[in-house]
Amino acid sequence: MADIERAIGELKKISPDDTVYKYAGAILIRVKRDDMLKELEERREIANTRSLVLAKQETRIRESVKELQAKIDEALRFKPPS
Repeated sequence: MADIERAIGELKKISPDDTVYKYAGAILIRVKRDDMLKELEERREIANTRSLVLAKQETRIRESVKELQAKIDEALRFKPPS
């Protein structure tokens, strides 16, 4: 994410007429600055969305684990002696 932010910042500093290249496998391809900015901003948006989704999933999993732990604790508490 920091790489994307840094690249966007650098691209905004240069003129739209300056030459910009991007990696495509093992080669570099010349692209328009504005096209590259748009692509990077889309990547940033996707990364932010993924981050939010993962945070929500983590919250749900933590809640599930707490509930299961409580059930286990309760079951062990009321277990009749053998």
